[in-house]
Amino acid sequence: MALSQQRVKEIHKLVIPTPFMVGPVNLYLIEGDALTLIDAGPKTDEARESLIQQLKELGIQPSDIDQVILTHHHMDHVGLLDYLREVSSFKLLGHPRNQSWISQDKAFYDHHEQFFMGLYRSLGVPEKYLDAIPRLKQQIFRYSCSTSLDLELREGDTVPGLPGWRVIETPGHARSHISLYRETDGLMIGGDHIIGHISSNALTEPPDPNMGDVERPLSLLMYRESLKRCQTFEISKVLAGHGEEVTGVHDLIETRLQKQMERAQLMKSWIESESMTCFDICCRLFPKVYQQQLALTMSETLGHLDLLVDMGEARIEEKDGVYYYHGAK
Repeated sequence: MALSQQRVKEIHKLVIPTPFMVGPVNLYLIEGDALTLIDAGPKTDEARESLIQQLKELGIQPSDIDQVILTHHHMDHVGLLDYLREVSSFKLLGHPRNQSWISQDKAFYDHHEQFFMGLYRSLGVPEKYLDAIPRLKQQIFRYSCSTSLDLELREGDTVPGLPGWRVIETPGHARSHISLYRETDGLMIGGDHIIGHISSNALTEPPDPNMGDVERPLSLLMYRESLKRCQTFEISKVLAGHGEEVTGVHDLIETRLQKQMERAQLMKSWIESESMTCFDICCRLFPKVYQQQLALTMSETLGHLDLLVDMGEARIEEKDGVYYYHGAK
């Protein structure tokens, strides 16, 4: 549109408050051939007012936005889409795996709740903690959105309205996750795939029947493959979804991969001396926070157990519907 053509093409970082422990989320406004917003923040009044004010300081109205691109479906990245739909005729772009989450598909969310109830029981989570699952679903509905994609983005796609940018699928933190890469200068917009000050959690997700899934995705294994794949690109800098921009990307990736392996080996030492459920291990890893952050801590624990099983360094025994992890020998 005329506004974006009149301005010097550049990228603006918008720091939007969230009600979550992760802190503020970063959105990026790109003045390309199309005025493009990367991600949208959570659905709160504070986040909406912050977005409006920061756009105003740039001389931009929300109605000026031509398109929004999602890095992934998590509620701190998508919630304000409902507000933006009210004031703008923008097009929404993202990986097709966003759709079940952002549309608040009732059948999918019923499946989501049933999946986690069954999974957590099989991983040894006591019944008294299972009320965390419907609470999480309620939180998603509260802070997320109800909308649909207008255009799907896949691996290798060029990005409409942003010449020189292409899509890299980076599943792991979320299976819907994509990053945007500009080869001319090695710049990556990385969402929550690569964050400087914290290691992204490879969150457990249910299989999505709408995408033809049958088995639970092995999120940490996916995440590690996505990290390793990023090492094959000449990345000069990552504009992250939280915190400051990231440089020294290849070294950081190597450190993250090593830390994951160290945690897996610690857990291996525990199950070599006694059989343990995933919940047992979670309580030992996160004794101070597992009750308040059950979904995050169980994702972290299960992911590393998946890694040990994949490497042939752990085995699973089922007893009365509960899985116990043992050393491989």
